[in-house]
Amino acid sequence: MDNQRLLIWATFALLAWMTWTAWQQDYGPQPQPVADTPPEQSIETLDAEETLPEFDDADDGVPAAPNEPDPQVSEPQDSAATVITVLTDVLEVEISTAGGTLQKATLLDYPVAKDAPDTLITLLETARLELGLVRTGLRAAGASLPDHNAVFDAEQKRFELGDADELVVPLSWSDGSGVTVEKRFVFRKGRYAITVEQELANGTEVDLRADAYAQVLRRSREQERSMFDVDSYSFDGPIVFDGEKSEKIDRDDLVKGGALEIKTDNGWVGTIQHHFLTALVPEPGVAHAYDVRLINSNAVARASLVSPRGTVAAGSSKTYSMSIFVGPKLQSQLEELHPRLKLTVDYGWLTILSQPLFWLLSFIYDFVGNWGVAIIVVTILIKLAFYKLTESSGRSMAKMRNLQPRMKALQDRYKDDRQALSQAMMDLYKREKVNPAAGCLPILIQMPFFLAFYWVLLESVEMRQAPFALWITDLSSRDPFFILPLIMGAAMFFQQKLNPAPADPVQARVMQIMPVIFTGFFAFFPSGLVLYWATNTLLSIAQQWKINRVVEKESKEHKGSKKKQKKD
Repeated sequence: MDNQRLLIWATFALLAWMTWTAWQQDYGPQPQPVADTPPEQSIETLDAEETLPEFDDADDGVPAAPNEPDPQVSEPQDSAATVITVLTDVLEVEISTAGGTLQKATLLDYPVAKDAPDTLITLLETARLELGLVRTGLRAAGASLPDHNAVFDAEQKRFELGDADELVVPLSWSDGSGVTVEKRFVFRKGRYAITVEQELANGTEVDLRADAYAQVLRRSREQERSMFDVDSYSFDGPIVFDGEKSEKIDRDDLVKGGALEIKTDNGWVGTIQHHFLTALVPEPGVAHAYDVRLINSNAVARASLVSPRGTVAAGSSKTYSMSIFVGPKLQSQLEELHPRLKLTVDYGWLTILSQPLFWLLSFIYDFVGNWGVAIIVVTILIKLAFYKLTESSGRSMAKMRNLQPRMKALQDRYKDDRQALSQAMMDLYKREKVNPAAGCLPILIQMPFFLAFYWVLLESVEMRQAPFALWITDLSSRDPFFILPLIMGAAMFFQQKLNPAPADPVQARVMQIMPVIFTGFFAFFPSGLVLYWATNTLLSIAQQWKINRVVEKESKEHKGSKKKQKKD
């Protein structure tokens, strides 16, 4: 029994060490950018290759014209493009009239750090080291349409949502031949999704064969990955959904294998960085071609989508519509935009447990209004759900504790015969109906919930910088005064006192210092995780204390019954 228990604790300690290492790698001091980072470039000269995925003519059921040229992206125009500022209740966005490019997006409710509330998260920007752009455009075979290099006209340079529920920012373009395009950006109150509508009016006497496209461009660099979950944890880079599953595209795969191209009628594409997402989500049910590649000497990742090429008849118009999500990975808003967009919140291999755990936390949070209180309530519910299972284990532990004097006597009697001692111990367990491995069960139950809570706390932006009470102002970061880890360590120490001590003095010593080791580990964990473990430990103490009293009472009654039978 003692060896099994020690093995479980050693395994748990190893997992804790790996988790701490992951935390340090992802949140500790980061290496400075390498010196050979490509120099600053203007938006107009960002990439030399503008190849985009295209549909064959048969894809849209429209016959091709003989020798019809492929749609082309125009050369950058030398013009004095202006910048439009859009302010909503959650976003401040800059739109360049050159192509209607989203060149800056600041999240007004998300500071970079809790102690620097005025320094806000910026997902899109033109600075080379943190480059982020969203470009949209139209292309036509044998005709000129406004792509991301064309210059649009704007009615004004600043738009504010104010108290309205919706804000429309219109841009217009015309080539003087009768073809006009109005590009509309639709912002909504409290929403990070931006609807982009490109209305193409063909006022000529010839049909146009056109398609629409969109691109997310994001700086790309080597990423130091966590050893805890190399494939998925805190991924920074492009992601694509092919209609069935999402795939995070590793930088090395793009460097070695080139572009990734897929076609689907229910997909999306974008880039993620821990809690935040920039994604292109087209209308469902319409097949689009998706393309992800590295450009500019592998310094920039470009994720693109292109609609099927279709005919806009002379004298008619057509509107191409899609959504751009630029913001935090709020799961409720992601699901509204696309049912599978919440896959960008990746809980790793424990998604099956973390996802319902997050749902339960969110449900309780809606009532209590505090994520720390929600964690405590969920911990209590988990404890209640497994109460019967852990109760049987607790009873075995209590019986083992009562058997300590008899076990010590057997050890003294057979101290020179390990085999005889082992047999005598097993006979004692059998007579008293005690399971020596029962103490492992609570730990085995707690481990997956511990890890699931870890993922939920680190991956769920809803808990980012969420306060609890008193000195705990951010559940996703460590306790600044290490008070909660000390409370947890003390609780673990008292919990051990309620359980039978290992017979081996060396193992007993290891078990005594285990609370100290865990306190050191947990000192650097998110305080929300420490809150869960401390609450769980306190509940375990209360449960074991009650069980010990019940078992002691039953034991006394049993002994009294035996004495009475002997007298009779």
